[in-house]
Amino acid sequence: MPVEIGTGGATGTNTGTGGGMVRQAKQKRKSHSLSIRRTNSTDQERSGFLQRDIQLDTQDSKLPVSLRSNLVDLFSQIEREFENLYIENLELRREIDTLNERLAADGQTVEGVDLTKGALKTKTSHSTSQLSQKLKTTYKASTSKIVSSFKATTSRAVCQLLREYVGHRDGIWDLSVTRIQPTVLGTASADHTAMLWSIETGKCLLKYLGHQGSVNSIKFHPTEQMALTASGDQTAHVWRFLVQLPTPQPVTDVTQPCEDEVEFSDKDDADTEADGPNECPSVRVPSTTLRSHQGVVIAADWLVGGKQVVTASWDRAANLYDVETSELVHSLTGHDQELTHCCTHPTQRLVVTSSRDTTFRLWDFRDPSIHSVNVFQGHTDTVTSAVFTVGDNVVSGSDDRTVKVWDLKNMRSPIATIRTDSAVNRISVSVSQRIIALPHDNRQVRLFDMSGVRLARLPRSNRQGHRRMVCCSAWCEDNASCNLFTCGFDRQAIGWNINIPALLLEK
Repeated sequence: MPVEIGTGGATGTNTGTGGGMVRQAKQKRKSHSLSIRRTNSTDQERSGFLQRDIQLDTQDSKLPVSLRSNLVDLFSQIEREFENLYIENLELRREIDTLNERLAADGQTVEGVDLTKGALKTKTSHSTSQLSQKLKTTYKASTSKIVSSFKATTSRAVCQLLREYVGHRDGIWDLSVTRIQPTVLGTASADHTAMLWSIETGKCLLKYLGHQGSVNSIKFHPTEQMALTASGDQTAHVWRFLVQLPTPQPVTDVTQPCEDEVEFSDKDDADTEADGPNECPSVRVPSTTLRSHQGVVIAADWLVGGKQVVTASWDRAANLYDVETSELVHSLTGHDQELTHCCTHPTQRLVVTSSRDTTFRLWDFRDPSIHSVNVFQGHTDTVTSAVFTVGDNVVSGSDDRTVKVWDLKNMRSPIATIRTDSAVNRISVSVSQRIIALPHDNRQVRLFDMSGVRLARLPRSNRQGHRRMVCCSAWCEDNASCNLFTCGFDRQAIGWNINIPALLLEK
């Protein structure tokens, strides 16, 4: 049902007798109440009414005008969303009524045969009843999905900011978590360095200084203490590390609901500035250097087994290398524009690459004699990332503000589509909980399940969360407390504890 949210009538004057003061008090209480009523007015009319109410009530309200305006805008957006849903439900109901009328008409006469008696009537009535029931079931399922999406935004999900990892001197493009013990966090930054961090203390454990350009990607070997980094210097490096974890420190409890959002000012950026991390060991020489690209290497990943790696470059090609010999095994060409990301399957020799040409490609190396490739055109803008899940799914994100979930067995159309209000950067999927983390250009990080239902949004305020575009996210399955990491242009990485109730995940 369309609703209109207003702020009541104008307030009374500041002069008058005792009776006038009573009326004035009543008018003030009325002006601060929210009224919801049926309306057929346009958005412009509603906006005009609300703006006039704000001007009339400014003298009596203790709230700043800017905050009141933001509240009015938010309520207007909520009204429009419910109005759209109401209209969609009306249209769906009309379609169902129309189909029911046709079915009723067909049940009375089919090619001039009387169906009022006999087996033909029974058969037709049965089929009509089945189809009608199917339509009702579909209608209920669609409306319940709409309702559940609204319920998810007010869920009991709790997001706790546990640690900030501050020390880079430029934006952080990528991050990753080791798959073996000790569990450490790795970050790749535009300041030409990669850093390894203690998850529990936030201290820098090691700094890699081998690249001559921006470090765009970092991934850890599945079974050894080795890291793979991709850089703007047109190379990818494999380097070894040995770290010792410091003693953990108590964590400050900053638990907040996942929907917290407070505006901030640019001066808050000074809070994130740091002189750099404490002195920590550094590595300057890689054990293996992978060359052959003619452009920026934007991403790299290990194939299952850790003996080969794949790199993605702005030269429109992805390369497959042998780590031990540094030799180029295959050059994967076909994209029409720069590549943006590459990802390997956790258990099979499959590679997915994404590109600015609005497509992503699936490369199959399971059969050594056949290297097949499949092209998927499911987006209308740059595909910023495409990642595998544990099962037979691929999740792709795009600048067209959509995220799509695909089934590898049938890639003709997505099994779920998530629509957002901002471009989506490098996404990640939790293996254990099957939750998709979506970092956005507008500093938001939203969580969805594999069916496209929104679960939560990470806090974003003037003292918590990111202050600039969020570039990447990564899940940590082995750490019960700090299980999600995010990074962005504000030069910091953040560790979160995401607690999604099991009941909400079942929905």
